[in-house]
Amino acid sequence: MDERVREVVIIGGGPAGLTAGLYLGRADVDTVLLDRELTGGQVITAPLIENYPGFPDGVEGTELVGRMKRQAAKFGLEIKTFAQATGVTPGDGVMTLHLEGGELNARALIVATGRNPLKMGIPGEEEFNGRGISYCATCDGPLFRDRVVMVIGGGDAAVGEALHLARFAGKVLIVHRRGELRASKYLRERAAAEPKLEFMWNSEIKSVNGGETVESATIMNNSTGERTDVPVSGIFFYVGNTPNTAFLSGLLALDDAGYIITGELLESTVPGIFAAGDVRAGLFKQVVVAAGEGALAASSAQRFLEKVSARKAYEGDL
Repeated sequence: MDERVREVVIIGGGPAGLTAGLYLGRADVDTVLLDRELTGGQVITAPLIENYPGFPDGVEGTELVGRMKRQAAKFGLEIKTFAQATGVTPGDGVMTLHLEGGELNARALIVATGRNPLKMGIPGEEEFNGRGISYCATCDGPLFRDRVVMVIGGGDAAVGEALHLARFAGKVLIVHRRGELRASKYLRERAAAEPKLEFMWNSEIKSVNGGETVESATIMNNSTGERTDVPVSGIFFYVGNTPNTAFLSGLLALDDAGYIITGELLESTVPGIFAAGDVRAGLFKQVVVAAGEGALAASSAQRFLEKVSARKAYEGDL
């Protein structure tokens, strides 16, 4: 166990966590950022981010995160990777963050753990994960050069990744349970203009089939109930996300979907614990929003520490 008491521990190394670390580092607040994997969060899977201010031609997710990380490190932020949080024990002025293989003590926490892709739980999904099934077109798209691949979903993430896959695949089938895409108008127009994209409307995937690797997907037409085995080499799922808050269960208030409920200053229902980014209950999940919330969470955590320090000084004078 690390006996040192940190002023702030940030859990999560995406845009929200890195921005919080940047602000706290500039303020000379003793801070460490923990990430269960490499820093970056889901944004590193984005092939091109076109709506982050300051990049008129867009920016790759990996480049944006790399810039954020270098900037935060410049101001002294300590970053520890492959540190998985398993729980939090509140205390009198100091809380203990439990990790796989250790513990850390902190006076305040900023939770910026983001979300993970939601799995559908259909037959074959787990069996073929990594053998034709993927949740990251940026990571695995080049593996399917000139092949037929399938994208499940109709939102911005699904359509954006389908367009990225079209750079490599011979054909990209988009399977959507509705009769029209939910994606933004800009992405819908781009998708309509991409000759490699084909659409299977009002349809759902029911199983993934194959031998050593994916060979086909069973698709059901919701209007007719007819099922068809469609030959494909790869399947990319974009059907939603689930927040990374399991380690906080029973500690603070979460909404029905598991997102952290906060006040206007991003404070949770437990004093000293703040939340920022996609893990927080809110409607608009965007990189620029996550960065802004990281800055606000850092400011709120700093104010919390100052109030605690002032109260202790006052009580000491009594």
